[in-house]
Amino acid sequence: MKDLKDAIAFAKSAESKWPASMQMPDGQFVMTYDSGEKAPDNEVLGPVTPRGGHAGMVYRGGKLVAEWGDVGRTDMTFSVAKSFLALLAGLAVGDGLIKSLDDKVAGYKLDDGFASDQNKDITWRHLLTQTSEWQGTLFGKEDRIDHNRVVGIAVADAPKGTRRPLKPPGTFYEYNDVRVNRLSLCLLQLFKEPLPSVLKRRIMDPIGASSTWKWDGYRNSAVTIDGKQMVSVPGGGHWGGGIVISARDLALMGLLVAQGGKWEGKEILHPGWTDELVKPCPVAPFYGLMWWLNANRRQFAAASERSHFALGWGSHIVWIDPDNDLVTVLRWIDRKQAPQFVERLLGALG
Repeated sequence: MKDLKDAIAFAKSAESKWPASMQMPDGQFVMTYDSGEKAPDNEVLGPVTPRGGHAGMVYRGGKLVAEWGDVGRTDMTFSVAKSFLALLAGLAVGDGLIKSLDDKVAGYKLDDGFASDQNKDITWRHLLTQTSEWQGTLFGKEDRIDHNRVVGIAVADAPKGTRRPLKPPGTFYEYNDVRVNRLSLCLLQLFKEPLPSVLKRRIMDPIGASSTWKWDGYRNSAVTIDGKQMVSVPGGGHWGGGIVISARDLALMGLLVAQGGKWEGKEILHPGWTDELVKPCPVAPFYGLMWWLNANRRQFAAASERSHFALGWGSHIVWIDPDNDLVTVLRWIDRKQAPQFVERLLGALG
């Protein structure tokens, strides 16, 4: 299919400009450089993995129709880790560890991080939709660092990192990695087991993922739970760490979600959880539970409105398009050019 080859050729030509070393000439981590952070906010706390080249996979009807690049190479995925956290939250709901997403987290008495007036009314849903407005410092990073952060279609009133008055939980959307890491710690406290272990045992091994992926924490993110020391992992690679994984394993995760959480007839995710993931947040209809939505086709104009995405800076994209029965993984594509690839791919597949 010439048009499909042309779409792949375009993806290859649109590779990210990030340096292979992941370091800028001045030595700063490209992620914190790209987001405009200065010292001390930009301190890297976790491992940084040098990157590979462009790669991608396209599945239609559950069958592989195209792949390019080294789809077996593991690379940092940045905020795609948030979408994995949402899958783990679904396991917690299915296990009864979370009774309702609309329960207040403070009621679970995990620690004193939800005791303040600002934090006491935060629910699990608020954390999962990035509307919590949680206030505090975690692993040396203050929530203020990501105040006024612009991601996707957000609009900021001041430069990133500029402190702003906080609003009641659930009333304001802000993409904030400190708060995502707070969610990750909460899930660790519920499972009482390192999240990479839960993910491997409950999701990745059952769907046939490789053993090459890993989920790195920070050098200062170890906590003690029931007398055992465990590392709390971040929901991205903002300050290093996060999920380092291959395109092939990302595609398996995408296929699982596209299939409603079932794998070869077996329920892997809590029934109905994949529908919950894509319910629009009332104050941010472009966002579900740590999955991006295509409301009004604002992410990708050519993709169906029911499309949903796990997105990571760099860029890393797991695109699920139920109307076209597609699961597509893109690694290291320039984010501004990704919509053109989507248009070309859909044109090629008809």
